[in-house]
Amino acid sequence: MKYFRQFGIILAVTFIGEILKYIIPLPIPASIYGLILMLIILKTKIISLEQVKETGTFLIEIMPLMFIPAAVGLLVSWDVLKSIWIPVIIITILTTVIVMIVTGKVTQFMIKLERMNKN
Repeated sequence: MKYFRQFGIILAVTFIGEILKYIIPLPIPASIYGLILMLIILKTKIISLEQVKETGTFLIEIMPLMFIPAAVGLLVSWDVLKSIWIPVIIITILTTVIVMIVTGKVTQFMIKLERMNKN
């Protein structure tokens, strides 16, 4: 029953993110609204990490399974992608590297900020 409750909390926050996407006229995906909302809820201690931790860990562990439909979609669309596969590969590699760099820098910044707050 604990897992249903945790999953319900995560779904509720995700649903609110979907609603925010339609209320706030910015080109931001609903998942980002949900993540920001979850961060705010966890940081303000409205919900403690323990209330969603096990289900969140489970969802992260099965995340690779969520990419199977996308991979199948690429295989089905091969006739369309065949003529542009080189630019697609280059763009994918470049954007992946950029995301990794930005994520690393943000993480380093957050770690420094947390250390400064502890002192």
